[in-house]
Parts: sequence; C-alpha cells; structure tokens
Amino acid sequence: MGSQHELPADRSYSKPLGIRFLEYIKKAKLSYESHQAIVLIVTFFAYASYHATRKTTSIVKSALDPQSSDVGLKFPWRITYLSAPAESKGLSWVLGDGWAPFNGSDGTALLGQLDVAFLSVYALGMYFSGHMGDRMNLRIFLTVGMVGTGLFTSLFGAGYWAKIHSFYYYLIVQMIAGLFQSTGWPSVVAVVGKWFGKKKRGLIMGIWNAHTSVGNITGSLIASALLSYGWGWSFVVPGLLIAFMGLVVFFFLPVSPESVGAYREEDEVDSLRKNEEEEGATEPLLGSNTELKEKAVGFIDAWKIPGVAPFAFCLFFSKLVAYTFLYWLPYYISHTAIEGKYLSNEAAGNLSTFFDIGGVLGGILAGHISDRLDARAITAATFMYCAIPALYFYRSYGHVSLVMNVALMFICGMFVNGPYALITTAVSADLGTHSSLKGSSKALATVTAIIDGTGSVGAAIGPLLTGYISAQSWSAVFTMLMGAALVAGLLLTRLVVAEVAARISESRSQGGSQTGSEAPELDV
Repeated sequence: MGSQHELPADRSYSKPLGIRFLEYIKKAKLSYESHQAIVLIVTFFAYASYHATRKTTSIVKSALDPQSSDVGLKFPWRITYLSAPAESKGLSWVLGDGWAPFNGSDGTALLGQLDVAFLSVYALGMYFSGHMGDRMNLRIFLTVGMVGTGLFTSLFGAGYWAKIHSFYYYLIVQMIAGLFQSTGWPSVVAVVGKWFGKKKRGLIMGIWNAHTSVGNITGSLIASALLSYGWGWSFVVPGLLIAFMGLVVFFFLPVSPESVGAYREEDEVDSLRKNEEEEGATEPLLGSNTELKEKAVGFIDAWKIPGVAPFAFCLFFSKLVAYTFLYWLPYYISHTAIEGKYLSNEAAGNLSTFFDIGGVLGGILAGHISDRLDARAITAATFMYCAIPALYFYRSYGHVSLVMNVALMFICGMFVNGPYALITTAVSADLGTHSSLKGSSKALATVTAIIDGTGSVGAAIGPLLTGYISAQSWSAVFTMLMGAALVAGLLLTRLVVAEVAARISESRSQGGSQTGSEAPELDV
C-alpha cells in the first residue's frame, strides 16, 4: 500500500496470477509478511523437488548394478530375500537382474561417469545460471528450469519401457538434466535474499535449507517404493512432481517486494521523510527503494568480493564429501554387511535417509550457532573438522549393528551437511550483499552461483573418484572423504583468524561506553 511514486516504473511490475487470486479471495492486498510466508513455502518445496529428482539416481544405482548377496532387510527392519518367488514376477525385469550396460563388470565405473557428467554440466551451468538470473525474471527462469528438469528426469526413466541399453542415451539425458538443474539454487537463494533481512539470517536459512534433506528423503522413499514396479517409475514420478512444482512457482512466486508492490510499514514511513533509504537489519535484504537501473555485478568483480573465494573453495571440498554420500550411500549400505547380513536395495535406500535427517539438524544448528557467534567461518570450519572423526567411526563401526549404523550415519549427516547448508545459504546471501557492493541488488544470484558452482565441481569429482576407488577399497574412499573435510576446514583458516581477532577486539571494547551491535564485515 505504498504510494504510487514508489513503485518501479519498468514493465516487470506484475503479480503472479496465484497472488492475484489469493488477494481476490481475501478481498484485500496481502501483507509483506504474507508474501514472505509464500516465498519461504514455495521456494522450500521447489528446491526440495530438485533434490528429490537428483536423489533417485543413487537409489536406482543398486538396481542397475545389482549386488550378489541374497539376504536383506526391508523397511521397517523386516528380513526379506532380494529375489522374489518366480510366480510373483510379473515383469520382464525384476530387482536383481540389473540393466545393461550397467550390470557388467564395469557397471560401477559407468554409473560413476553418469554422476560426473551430470554434476560437471550442473557446475558449469551454475555459473551461467547465476549470471542470467540477475538479469532475468527469476519466476520464469525457475519455472523453465523445473519443467525442463522434470522432462529429462522422466526421459531417463523412459529408457526402462523403451528397453534402451545404450550408455550414451543415459549420458546425454543426464547431462541435459544437469543443465536444467543448475537453474534452481541461484534462483531460490536470490529470491529469499530479496525478502529477508540480515537479522537471524543464519537460523532462518538454516531451517529453510532443510529442503535439501527433505528432498533427498522424499526422493529416496519414492524411488525405493517404486523400484519393485520397475526402475523407470523411480524417475518418472519425481519428474512429474518437479514439473508440477514448476507450475506452482509460475503462478505463486513473488520474486521481490518490488514485483508485487509489497513494502513494510516502516519502509513506507521512511520513504515519506527521505528519498534515500538507510540500510538496517529490519529492512529487506535488498531495500524496497533501490533503483532498478543499477548495473549487475560482473563475474570477475563478484569473485573479488572479500570472502567469496575462500568460501567457494571450501565448498568445493565440502560438497565433494556431501555428494559422495548423496550418490553412493545407498549403494555402500547395500554392499556392506551389517551384523553379517546385506540389506536389500529398498532397505538401503530407506536407511540412507537418516544421513539427510542428520543434515536437517546440522543445517539448523550451524545457522543458529553462526548467528549467535556472528562467526560464519568459525562455525563452518568447526563442523568440517568434526566430520573427520565422524566419518572414521562410521566406516570402522557402522557394520557392528543396525542401531550403530543409523546413529553414526546421523552424526555424519549433521557434520557434513551443516557447513554445506550454511555456506550455500546464509554465507552466500551475506557476500551477495557485501558492503563493497554499495547496496547493489544485482549480485545475489551471481555470488550464489560462483560459490555453489565451484562447490559443484567438487560434487562432480567426489562421486567420479568413488566409482573407481570403491572397486578396490571402500576404506580408501573414506580416507579421501576425511582428507577433503580437512582441506575444507583449512581453507577457512584466514577467515577464522580474522573472526577470532574481531571477537577479541569486540570483547575488549565492551568495557568502554561504545559497543557495536553488529560485528563489522570481514575484509579479507
């Protein structure tokens, strides 16, 4: 309900049809807080659907390249046999048969190549997506990405009914799917960043970032449940789900306060007194009165923002660990004897969700702790260092019992996904609105894409190396993961030292009359 002179003059001012419909039903304009709630809910489920489609490959992997063991455990923890009686097999393909060309002696390596092809294109596409996202209507951009992801995820599954056994078909489909997947993260972070201020950003985004784990869990459960009907369904159903969510985004997502004419009451009062806004913790991250003609930040300039490079390279190693678990954990579980027994593909997929449940807690804890300490780097580095013993104990003692496996997997998820969630959300938003940008609102998607794009290169390398190393030794895989976690923590050393120095300086100054309400941004 701001005055007309406050509204953007360009043609991009248009409300999504869903927002107009809600206002028609309510017979009143939606409040700023209502728009914020819609943004959180829509982006949460939108990106959860991205991860649900991404997770299916790891679940189906064990079906395409089956294990030789014949005894397993089925959720919720019932002992079953992997091979069903002959009379119950109504399909030409059943679990345990495998699928050419992945059921050969080089099947594990081929599956690893699919992962690296997907993630390499995803990482490369991320840089372009961030650049485009800062220059396009994010609602349209996100919709196209989600519908495209749904289409090519479904096409991968269509190979089941079409009886396609060409490796290159699956390779090309995965690469194109990776390109469409790259539209998601820069877009949702940019949208959320435009609606929420800096105060408690770590906690808010830590809770919001649970969409990653919720998507992984949903994808795991859907894919596992549908495997017995044919592995193609494990791709088609999540593909249809993300396409549907793409339509929800198109009809309901308000990409910024300016796009729907939504302003806080305090912003409207301030705008009547002054034409220039003053940055503050209670204002939106990208102020409602900022000029729309401001220049987008260039790719090279975004790299020069203090803190972007170290966090980007830290995420490289952090995502290497996280995505190795994302793509290989169900396979690892199904190929590891727990209490002397091997789990079925379905049971392994269900069991792997405890890693993501731990990730939800880790993301929330990392966000809350970093808010309380006002120290993103210290929090992220500490979590990465704690992940090292967690990984060691999971590899060494996860086979002892099912309870031990679940507990250690949960702890691994908490320490591995905590810093990953923190860096890709709150840290990206912090750096995308760094003081060196002088209030520019055109850097959020670019900075987010740089950080997550660099991380995604590591996400591509981890699963690829695992495909080859696991054929020799899973202990070597875990050694690689522990080394990556160590390097991730060490890369933040300079920022950690700066944050510790800032805390010491702040504590000394508290004895004086002047105390800062917020620590200054690190200029590293």
